[in-house]
Amino acid sequence: MTIGKPGKVAALAMVLLVTGCASTPGSMSQDDYSQYLKTTTLQVDQLLAESKRDEAVNLLSKAAELGPASKEPWVRIARIQFDGGKYGEAIVAAGEVLQRDPADRVAKSVRAVSGLRVATESLADLRNDTEMTGSARGDAVALARVMRESLGESVLIPPPTPEELEARRLEEEREKAQKQKARPKARVKKSMPAASEGRPPAATAASGSGPFGALK
Repeated sequence: MTIGKPGKVAALAMVLLVTGCASTPGSMSQDDYSQYLKTTTLQVDQLLAESKRDEAVNLLSKAAELGPASKEPWVRIARIQFDGGKYGEAIVAAGEVLQRDPADRVAKSVRAVSGLRVATESLADLRNDTEMTGSARGDAVALARVMRESLGESVLIPPPTPEELEARRLEEEREKAQKQKARPKARVKKSMPAASEGRPPAATAASGSGPFGALK
């Protein structure tokens, strides 16, 4: 009697549980944990194929407990939660990854995009509020008021400090000076000589004579 792939996965998982996976978190050897993680990955793939996201996340959470220093279970959790539209949970899982590997690009991407989508949903909820109907300016004013009340702040964006204003002024002056230096200088036209070298200029016509006086 042959055992199919799901049966092999289950059998291997049972062996690992008997041989050491039931130990306290962090007490497994690196080799045992690597083998356990491979088995868990296969089980997670099978559960996701059956659209059982919650069960898959539970398995990965157990793997994260058994390997506190490993980021792999958290990476997978972050992606599963993101794909399922659970952006808050995805942000938390991505944060766990970045605690273990601050350079992980998958976690950075999941956290950034999840944060944007949470913000978008929150703004959409505010936009659909019954008080926010009318012109765009009116909606903007109502939205700002609701956000100020929610945050307990009189203003959403504080005014710049004197130091920031001075730094901004210096930056503007520096940019203005650079533009003036880069501006090309205007060319000065040289005046043409009144007559050719060695030849005296022609005598002007007598006062009151016409333009053909020289022909008289």
